[in-house]
Amino acid sequence: MKLRRVVAQNLRHLRRKSGLSQEELADRAGLNRNYIGMIEREENSPTVDALEQISEALHIDAVVLFQER
Repeated sequence: MKLRRVVAQNLRHLRRKSGLSQEELADRAGLNRNYIGMIEREENSPTVDALEQISEALHIDAVVLFQER
């Protein structure tokens, strides 16, 4: 599976598991809501900085975003 898809699926799963909307996650991570949506739809590849911000907002180790489920 492509890494972009793995990250997108993990992000969507973890965000929903945390009970957050895309807007809430974006706000906590200091990112744009549209950017979160684009990552989840595999339309955009997140930067390393964005992945760090997202993982901190979700209170997870960034490595979790790369693990195939």
